[in-house]
Amino acid sequence: MADPLLDDLDDEQRDAVTCPTTPLAIHAPAGSGKTRVLTRRIAWRAREGLHDPDRVLAVTFTRKAAGELTGRLRRIGIDGAVTAGTIHAIALAQLRRRALDQGRTPPELLERKVRLLLPLVGGRGPEARLAAQEVAGEIEWAKTRLIRPEAYAAEAAAVDRRPDRPLAAIAELYARYEEAKRRRRLADFEDLVWWCGDALDRDREFAAAQHWRFRHLFVDEFQDTSPAQLRLLRSWLGDRTDLCVVGDPDQAIFAFAGAQASYLARFERTFPGGRVVHLRTNYRCTPEIVAAAEALLADGGGRRPAVKAVTEPGDRPTFTEYEDEEAEARGVADRLRAVHAAGVPWHEMAVLSRTNAQSGVLEPALTRAGVPFRLRGSARFLDRPEVQVALDALRRAHERSPDAPFGALLDTLVGETVDEERREHLDVLVRLGHEYLGEEGPHATVGGFTAHLAAAMRDDAPTTTDAVELCTFHRAKGLEFHTVCVTGLERGLVPISHAEQPAERAEERRLLYVALTRAGRQLHLSRARSRTVGARVTRRAPSPWLEVVCAAGRPPPEAPVPAGAIRASRTRLAAGGPPGGSPADQALFDALKEWRRRVALAGAVPAYVVCADATLREIAAVRPRSRDALLAVHGIGPVKVERFGDDILAIVAATPAPEPAAGRPA
Repeated sequence: MADPLLDDLDDEQRDAVTCPTTPLAIHAPAGSGKTRVLTRRIAWRAREGLHDPDRVLAVTFTRKAAGELTGRLRRIGIDGAVTAGTIHAIALAQLRRRALDQGRTPPELLERKVRLLLPLVGGRGPEARLAAQEVAGEIEWAKTRLIRPEAYAAEAAAVDRRPDRPLAAIAELYARYEEAKRRRRLADFEDLVWWCGDALDRDREFAAAQHWRFRHLFVDEFQDTSPAQLRLLRSWLGDRTDLCVVGDPDQAIFAFAGAQASYLARFERTFPGGRVVHLRTNYRCTPEIVAAAEALLADGGGRRPAVKAVTEPGDRPTFTEYEDEEAEARGVADRLRAVHAAGVPWHEMAVLSRTNAQSGVLEPALTRAGVPFRLRGSARFLDRPEVQVALDALRRAHERSPDAPFGALLDTLVGETVDEERREHLDVLVRLGHEYLGEEGPHATVGGFTAHLAAAMRDDAPTTTDAVELCTFHRAKGLEFHTVCVTGLERGLVPISHAEQPAERAEERRLLYVALTRAGRQLHLSRARSRTVGARVTRRAPSPWLEVVCAAGRPPPEAPVPAGAIRASRTRLAAGGPPGGSPADQALFDALKEWRRRVALAGAVPAYVVCADATLREIAAVRPRSRDALLAVHGIGPVKVERFGDDILAIVAATPAPEPAAGRPA
């Protein structure tokens, strides 16, 4: 007999839906159908009489996810009974009900800490907003970890937090902020979680009412749970075990904000007696994209179940290397236009970058190319406080030296000592300033520059929901697209330069994994060989993870060079012999050396940086005829293939091969 709740599930999904053990953790990698499994488990247990849907509490990461969950439940017959929402919304509702039951006025919700912090940090304008934002971030980190003001400095120092202000100064502002909230009867989002946990722990009557009301607890995105949230979840659960959590340890990317991925990764320790089930099938991405993402994680070590793809094969992920960030932005815009011309709607495409500041180059390029876009979770480049502060500084420099040329005024921004986020925005702004200076020459002015920026970054896109998503790797989490362009794959951005500790670099690797797995059918990777930092052009090294990602997404070569020939040539080369034992092979080796000399001279780098002698000798010996065959050569990876492959193959094709030995077929 057909079962509408189970028949369209794979074996692992069915196990997750029907598993009798609680507490239960479902490890659900990208594209594995976690929302479907969560929905079906709620519905199946209700149908089997294992729980009452009126007593189900489902905690989701966003309001949108809560709406999607309840909508799916309604469509399969669970109509309006389940309570679903974010942890903050649920806590607020419970605290308000408790206050009203006790005859008290519930506190007003403070949605933005900056409003209260601005007068405490002092100053005015964008500079003060930036300072308030940083303090707000530190307060949020502390409160998600249940750290009070008096303990902040010691706890922050223990984990090497590095805000601009001294830790003691932030601790003082934290205490003053809390006092200001109390006086005005305000509660921030972190208070909701903290206070609801306190109320459940201290008020037996309130706890009993909640335990009676909600007896079955489901939690999505459990890898992003903070210590304060885990405490509240435990309080909601009480002494019961009816808990099911869903998440992916490989998508844990919010440690900087206080999340503890270990709660999911070590679930049996977090909830003794619990069980973990694994989903292992990706239904979103092509096999080529899954292979690239899986190789990235495998390269980081550790043990995890392999994930397989079941969708139709697609194009291999592409990698393009551009001369600079402007060329990269133009190339991305051109690619988006080509994909759109092939029939893909704009809203099915995304451009992802590691930092917000990178949009300062992407926005004008997309605008000039006529590509409609929207930014997720961030103001447009010119509206950001970091940019407004820099423009204010430029105007003040002009007021102090009204006769100074624009280039000299621009140089006053270069030497400023600021935090990394502001530095990145400042670098982009200075680069745009020099671009404007190149156009206007001696007629350049501060006023002209601001007008130039407004024109270059105007939003000419029509008012429509059909627009390319432009966002950071972090903001892309939970989204999915047909086509994704992942930009800036350079050391210093991916991983970010301040990720120095092993745990930080591991999180950066997971962050790239999240970016790659947003793509369903097409994945395009790119980087710039140079970027303008302040007034200087700096050469950029590729991300250390680029080689393994590109290699994994490559299909087997159509005409591979026989392994025996490669081994024989390497043995001969290791012994110091000639490249192939013939004048023709020597001629090819010499031609490759001359090509290498020219490339090294043009790039002002040593010759061995382009290709080692041993690599050139092996090319001369095996004579690869395709990019895939070239990748089989020791010392040649995807980056070098993209940069030099066509040149090398052209040299091989143009150099006559040795004559076949007498008596052997050609």
